[in-house]
Amino acid sequence: MTQSPGQGNALDNLLTESRTFPPSDEFAAQANAQPALYEEAKADREAFWAKQAERLHWDTKWDQVLDWSGAPFAKWFVGGKLNVAYNCVDRHVESGHGDQVAIHWEGEPGDSRAITYAELQREVSKAANALTSLGIGAEDRVAIYMPMVPEAIFAMLACARVGAMHSVVFGGFSAEALRTRIEDSACRLVITTDGQYRRGNPAPLKPAVDEAVAGAPSVEKVIVVKRTDTEVAWTDKDVWWHELVDSQSDQHTPEAFDSEHPLFILYTSGTTGKPKGILHTSGGYLTQASYTHNYVFDLKPDTDVYWCTADIGWVTGHSYIVYGPLSNRVTQVVYEGTPNTPHEGRHWEIVQKYGVSIYYTAPTLIRTFMKWGADIPAKYDLSSLRVLGSVGEPINPEAWIWYRENVGGGKAPIVDTWWQTETGAIMISPLPGVVSTKPGSAQRPLPGIGAKVVNDEGVEVEHGGGGYLVLDEPWPSMLRGIWGDEERYRDTYWSRFGEQGFYFAGDGAKYDADGDIWLLGRVDDVMNVSGHRISTTEVESALVSHPTVAEAAVVGASDDTTGQGIVAFVILRGGAGADAGGAEAIKALRDHVAKEIGPIAKPRQIMVVPELPKTRSGKIMRRLLRDVAENRTVGDVTTLADSSVMDLISAGLQSGKAED
Repeated sequence: MTQSPGQGNALDNLLTESRTFPPSDEFAAQANAQPALYEEAKADREAFWAKQAERLHWDTKWDQVLDWSGAPFAKWFVGGKLNVAYNCVDRHVESGHGDQVAIHWEGEPGDSRAITYAELQREVSKAANALTSLGIGAEDRVAIYMPMVPEAIFAMLACARVGAMHSVVFGGFSAEALRTRIEDSACRLVITTDGQYRRGNPAPLKPAVDEAVAGAPSVEKVIVVKRTDTEVAWTDKDVWWHELVDSQSDQHTPEAFDSEHPLFILYTSGTTGKPKGILHTSGGYLTQASYTHNYVFDLKPDTDVYWCTADIGWVTGHSYIVYGPLSNRVTQVVYEGTPNTPHEGRHWEIVQKYGVSIYYTAPTLIRTFMKWGADIPAKYDLSSLRVLGSVGEPINPEAWIWYRENVGGGKAPIVDTWWQTETGAIMISPLPGVVSTKPGSAQRPLPGIGAKVVNDEGVEVEHGGGGYLVLDEPWPSMLRGIWGDEERYRDTYWSRFGEQGFYFAGDGAKYDADGDIWLLGRVDDVMNVSGHRISTTEVESALVSHPTVAEAAVVGASDDTTGQGIVAFVILRGGAGADAGGAEAIKALRDHVAKEIGPIAKPRQIMVVPELPKTRSGKIMRRLLRDVAENRTVGDVTTLADSSVMDLISAGLQSGKAED
């Protein structure tokens, strides 16, 4: 890694990475994706997407692949009709695969279920009949506030089956967060559980629903799944899932809906103001979710066991647990609990138990595994793993290498995927078997996707330059707006480079010398140090490349001399040693960053911390770290997975200050 000048660019490009990992001849020969896929998409983009749409069952074929006349609102597969749930369930039963396991469900306490496609069809049909019995139909909205239990997936598919939009709200969100989402989309029904298991103990869930529903007059009924068997308060709106759903017929005839029929709303937090209700529709979304899942993960439905560790409360759970995988007739693992309950080897125990061959997780969890130590995965047989994936944020090159060596046996290709709630499906990723992967790089847009890195004027930067990631072509799974707020949709995503017609993703990115794309995190997190615009991601990667560091978070704090000074918070790896947090070790870390990137990026201060402030989804709350770095009162911590983390960090504020 060397310093490279980036003056004049929207973002300085500071780190370079020279390591590459070509696929084995054996993997390349059997890969779903072949090099010709890129050329095919380039030659005729609309014909390419029409071919991908034919992966699905359409009751009525489309008349037009893409209508972009109402930009920035797209219509894909215009005139086509399909049922999303039929495509994920029934057609696999009808093709003779009813006995194939769709879901190996593993509960946190150790209980488990194997759900075949035939059983999934029956359960979804019963749930769909239950919705109909409550008067829920096409375009009604249903809030789903549940842990990772099978009924959550049944509920999502049942909504899709009857044409109702689901709004899944992560089970770690507060009653107020749930209420605002229910209220914004005027949900008629809420589906929840009595409680959920968190770190080995039952925790309440329904009380939050009761509080939310009390302030949401649109809600007519609340369906409650019995999970923890804890006593709950009961109202006249409440009905038990087992009493309502289990008594329904397991036969249900799905109706075909227009390709642009709304499928779901998923709320993503805005940097300011109320959450944004991202709207996705049916045909284009399912086409791209199915296409990307097949090629990016090289899925072989007859032999692979796939596991995406996300929660259905996030878009990754929608696209890569429910819709993409099930449309491809996957056999997958769904796990209810946390990765260290009852021990830190829980994930590897599950991989070994089910023979998981494809594993898709977040960089923040990979760095947690690094912190716990390589000796833990080493205790388990992980030889079944053949493809690894990364999602949620840029992955540091050293975390990538650790993942490959300690989880992938030094051979499994890693697909580092970039996409968003708004994009609906993966947009940028290496294709395993085709591309020589690079640690930390998502590399290139998938066939059929248009993406590039531009400067402040919207002009594409040269190789080696940094700037803003934009999408320059409409794509099938793109959002169709923000629920109830067309103006906010235009302002948020289309105004910055409006003249060019680019979608602005809000992320910084750079090209390396080969033209591969590296994500640099949210542009909101860019630091301005002595006139250099430096990405927090690059400094964090430099820190994690040190053998003692498992995870790092970097923020820019006000500095009278440089404008902003770099303040770093680091978690040490397991086995780093007692002196790793001492003054000499801190100085060594600062010098290491200067060597890896250049003196301009040398942190003003490094603090060794036991944990970083993260939301329940694993996102680092840099806003709170900025408060600490600038000696301000720490802001709202209610969205953190563990609010006591900030007390520990604040207590150690004076440690690790720079002497030079």
